[in-house]
Amino acid sequence: MRRTTLYERHVALGAKIVEFGGWDMPLQYPAGILEEHLATRRGAGLFDVCHMGRFRVRGRGALGLLQYALSNNAAALLPGRAQYTMIPEENGGARDDAYLYCLGEAEYLLVVNAANRQADWDYLRALAPRFAGAELIDASEELAMLSLQGPNSRAILTELTGAGGLPEPGRNCVRTAASAGLGGMAVTAASTGYAGEALGFELFLPAAAAAAAWDRLLALGAVPVGLGARNTLRLEAGLPLYGHELGRDPEGRPIPIFACPLARFAVSLDAAKREFVGRKPLARQQAAYQGFPAGDFSSLADLPRRIRQLELLGPGVARQGCAVLLGDRPVGAVTSGTVAPYWVFPEPGQPVEPSASSGKRAVAMALIDSNIPDQTVVAVDIRGKAVEARVVPRLLRTDAPPYARPVLWGRPA
Repeated sequence: MRRTTLYERHVALGAKIVEFGGWDMPLQYPAGILEEHLATRRGAGLFDVCHMGRFRVRGRGALGLLQYALSNNAAALLPGRAQYTMIPEENGGARDDAYLYCLGEAEYLLVVNAANRQADWDYLRALAPRFAGAELIDASEELAMLSLQGPNSRAILTELTGAGGLPEPGRNCVRTAASAGLGGMAVTAASTGYAGEALGFELFLPAAAAAAAWDRLLALGAVPVGLGARNTLRLEAGLPLYGHELGRDPEGRPIPIFACPLARFAVSLDAAKREFVGRKPLARQQAAYQGFPAGDFSSLADLPRRIRQLELLGPGVARQGCAVLLGDRPVGAVTSGTVAPYWVFPEPGQPVEPSASSGKRAVAMALIDSNIPDQTVVAVDIRGKAVEARVVPRLLRTDAPPYARPVLWGRPA
C-alpha cells in the first residue's frame, strides 16, 4: 500500500488505518465517525486528500485536450476559477469525475480520484499527442492536497494564509498566494470540497510543507476527519462516489452521466465546445433529463434510471446492492447507504446556530427508475426484510451560510 506524506501524523493521532484505492488511509480517529461528521458541520474538519491524483495540463494545446477529454466547457474558465467535470466514455458513461482548476493562461490543474489515478493518467497521456503543445505532468507526488471544510474554515484559513490568501467569495474560486503562516510558502486555496458544506476550501501546496500546514490547521481548531466521515458527509449531501453512483451499475452496465444529479453542472453541450468524447449520447441523456420535470418520459430509454436520495422510515441500514422495490416490482438498487448524524437547529425565526442536540438517521442513494416522483415511499430489501424509505429531493441545504442544515422530512429542519 502507498502512504501519503501525512501517514505518520495519522498514526500519532490514533487513527484506524485501512486500505483505500491502493493507499493506507485513516478511516477514523478515536472520537469516531459520527463525532467527526458533527465536528465538520459545526466547526471545521481537516481531511488528508493527498491520495487523489493531481495532473498539470499546460501549453498551447492544453485547452484542446481538456475540451475533448472532459465533459465541461474548459474554455469558460478564467484564471482563478474552477469547475466540476467528468471524464466521459464514448457511450455516455463516466471514466471518472474530476475537478479542473485554471491557475493561469494555459495553466490547469486536474484532480481525479485516487482509485482511477493511473487509468486516468494513461488515458490522457494517450490523447495528448493529438493536441500539439499540450504538456501533461503528474504532480501528485510533488503537490500535497488538504481539504478544510465547515463553517469555521474561512476564519481558520485566514490565520494560516492571511486575508490575501483567500479566494474570492463564492464557490469555485481559486487563489495562489504566499502563506504568512508557512514562512511565505506558496499555497493555492480553492473554494471547493466534497462535504456539502456551505463554506470549505481545498489547499494545494508543496509536499514538503504538508505536515507543517496540517499541524498548524489542527492547532487553529480544525478536527482531523477520516474516510468514514468523509463518506457520511458526501452521502448526506448527495455527492457521487465513483464505483457507487458513477461507473457501472449492479448489472455491470455503464451508468449514464446524467443519472447523476450533478451532471447539470458537469456537462456542457455549448456549440463552442465542439466535438468531445461521448457528446452524442450525453445530448440524448440531457434531452431526456430536461423533459422529466414536466412529466415527459417519452425518452425514458435514454435515461431509464437516475440516482436519487432516500431517507429510511424504518429500522435498518441500506447498503450498496440492496434492492429497491415499488410494491412488488424491482425498480433499482442502493448505490450507497449509511447512518448519518445531524445537528438539531432551532425553530424558524430563532438563531441560526445549531443547538447542543444531535440526532441520527439512515440515508441512502439509489439508482432507481427515472419516472418515480419525489416523496414516493419505496421499500429497500435489507437482508430479506422490506424497510420503507422515502424518495427525497435533498437531505441537506446550504442556502443559509455558514451552516449546512439537515432537511428532515416530516420534521422541522
